[in-house]
Amino acid sequence: MPRTATTYQPHLLDPHSAEPQPINPANGKGFKLAELYALLDCRTVDVVRLTNELILIIDDEGKFREPAYLNLLATYLWHQHQPEARGVDAIVGRAILCHDQQFR
Repeated sequence: MPRTATTYQPHLLDPHSAEPQPINPANGKGFKLAELYALLDCRTVDVVRLTNELILIIDDEGKFREPAYLNLLATYLWHQHQPEARGVDAIVGRAILCHDQQFR
């Protein structure tokens, strides 16, 4: 049975934690902007596509923070799915890994 937006478990990827933390949208279906701002501790978000279904939601201004913390797990996932980003860019700060139907 294929995974759908209702069955995919989103995770918070924090650069200060070795383990992804399971999270859920407040309404049980999809994340709202205010919720993402709180989870990521940011004011603007950006979407990084990994696959046809999976995305990373990141702090769009994460690289401008002091200090800026490299998110090794999010960067690894991005580089595995989008090899052209290897050696070119990295993800900084918290990120949310989720199904694209969980953020519209």
